Amino acid sequence: MPEKAAKTDFSTRSIKRIYGTPFTDGNKVTLLWKDKESFQGIFDAVRDAQKLVCLEFYIFRNDETGMELAGILRQKASEGVSVYIIYDHFGSIGTPLKFWKYLREAGIQIRASHPFKWLSPFHYFHRNHKKLIIIDGVKAFTGGLNIANEYRGYHRLRRKKGWRDTGIFLEGPISKTLFDEFKKSWVVWKGEPIGFDAEVTPFAGGPPVIPIFASSARGRRKMRKLLYYSITRSRKSIYLTTAYFTPSRRMVQTLEEAVSRGVDVKLLLPGKSDISSAHYAGRAFFARLLKAGVEIYTYNGEILHAKTSVFDGIWSVIGSANLDFQSLRRNDEGNVGIVDAGFGRQMTEIFFEDLRKSEQVTLERWRTRPVCEKTKEHFFALFRRRL
Repeated sequence: MPEKAAKTDFSTRSIKRIYGTPFTDGNKVTLLWKDKESFQGIFDAVRDAQKLVCLEFYIFRNDETGMELAGILRQKASEGVSVYIIYDHFGSIGTPLKFWKYLREAGIQIRASHPFKWLSPFHYFHRNHKKLIIIDGVKAFTGGLNIANEYRGYHRLRRKKGWRDTGIFLEGPISKTLFDEFKKSWVVWKGEPIGFDAEVTPFAGGPPVIPIFASSARGRRKMRKLLYYSITRSRKSIYLTTAYFTPSRRMVQTLEEAVSRGVDVKLLLPGKSDISSAHYAGRAFFARLLKAGVEIYTYNGEILHAKTSVFDGIWSVIGSANLDFQSLRRNDEGNVGIVDAGFGRQMTEIFFEDLRKSEQVTLERWRTRPVCEKTKEHFFALFRRRL
């Protein structure tokens, strides 16, 4: 890992000025990046809920993982805990109506985001890609994983390793801020206003956290502005992990310029993907990036689904947004950013641990890939704004 003595431009003041939203101090943050630990932590936290559980997910399946969580939620509802669920209509299209009825019968309130409408069919391209859990208004979870077996590694006959994903568990004032984000979404999707409010006690010395949520064209513009600011103001390192990479020309050029400034730019992508079209569309830009000096790595083994960024080892972003047109231009996304050297060090260590399980893509090897691979890349790149 290269070490460079470099000043950073990342502070809570500078980021707030660019993004327009304040940080909250006094939070406790815990990274979740191993499939067993992530789901165990989520299930245990929901079991401990006393008054309120709110969930907002792109995918919520009725497989073994979804049914286990559904059982916990039904139990909490029977104990008098208020339970609210928002699921994306497209992302959870395979989940049968009887599953939602099963939950409603227990008194759980449910809303679908972005339902299909015959009068505006193209609106269906917009999706609620957020992953968010609020517990009693004082604890929160967000990140990249959905409620489904593949994220947990569950298999009927044997235990498999889940997809490589990253989430974050938050306690403290940021939980109340994220609860406010959920309440806004709930009203947007025709839910009655949630009157519950919580008193949150700050943690002494906890890191500052900023919500980076985008549920409108304006919100997505702000998110893109912050992303490009983070890349252009990095002086030392940029470590990007994303499940789907279909960059714009501006993104490619901005990464090239970062390398020309002497910044160490590393990009970690899946070695295999659940969406082959997006997989090939992003690879059409590899040659140009490699020529500029961007280091590209592909993850071996299970599918990489994490979405994280670390800039100069101090400014970190974790959430649901990928580096693709869908996330940056169309989806509702949820992320959090943290300015903290200790947390940034942990994020960097995890990034390099992932690199040890990855294969570096060299320009020489890339130039000799099969013609059929090149053909797929150029073909799907034509549709990168639709993937």
